[in-house]
Amino acid sequence: MPTCETNRVTLFYEDTGSGSPIVFTHGHSMNHGQWAPQVDALSKRYRTVVWDVRGHGRSSLPEGPVDPEDFSRDLVGLLDALGIESATLCGLSMGGHISLQMAVRRPERVKGLILIGTPFTNSFNGFEKLTVPLNRLSVRLLPLKWTGRLTAELLSRINPANKRYVEEAFQSMPRDHFLRHWEGNLRMESRADLGKVDCPTLILHGDQDDLVRRQQAYLAVHIRGAEFHTIPNANHLTNLDNPSEVNAHIERFMERLSHRSNVSGS
Repeated sequence: MPTCETNRVTLFYEDTGSGSPIVFTHGHSMNHGQWAPQVDALSKRYRTVVWDVRGHGRSSLPEGPVDPEDFSRDLVGLLDALGIESATLCGLSMGGHISLQMAVRRPERVKGLILIGTPFTNSFNGFEKLTVPLNRLSVRLLPLKWTGRLTAELLSRINPANKRYVEEAFQSMPRDHFLRHWEGNLRMESRADLGKVDCPTLILHGDQDDLVRRQQAYLAVHIRGAEFHTIPNANHLTNLDNPSEVNAHIERFMERLSHRSNVSGS
């Protein structure tokens, strides 16, 4: 089982293919398996790295409160362990926010940014300021198995195969890990930092993803030069609902990055 030790955690990862590296980071309560369709398609041309964020899948979680700053620190440690100086970072939901914060905090390690259904704050407007405290309460009151089932139902409306994956991902997390990590996730905040992103950025949003719809236009406007595309027939698990469309956008983005690099190096 490939793992690396960094920042007081053991991180599980899979490293497939060769070429320009793309590092994929999953959403909260998911794991590295979320990216199977992207690894299958893209590892033929690129080095694809998937990993389990601390507290998820096969990665460990130290005792005590979860500091959201550790998420990007862990990603730096993973890149160091794999000998990757810089990479294109692709993330969905929480994984997108981790990738975004990495581009802000360690820009020299990020060649390009692919943000899929990515929030950058949990207090974007009055609606979120009202619902986040209710969410905190509900996840503490409900058994984790119920939370997993409800989430799986929501995220499998387009692709029924998502249901089994989401339920299994939730079941792999101890309840204590879920609750502590969720608190850390809710404290992630990057609204004031969007203007600091200085790498090519691709934003993908599922046309039926209402969870982060309110933030996507703002994200596209406030990251300089960002490309924005809507993915048809896709909910919040956009890369699993419509993998062919997502893969095509990623490949085109990677080709533009390669062209940009060749031009700047000539």
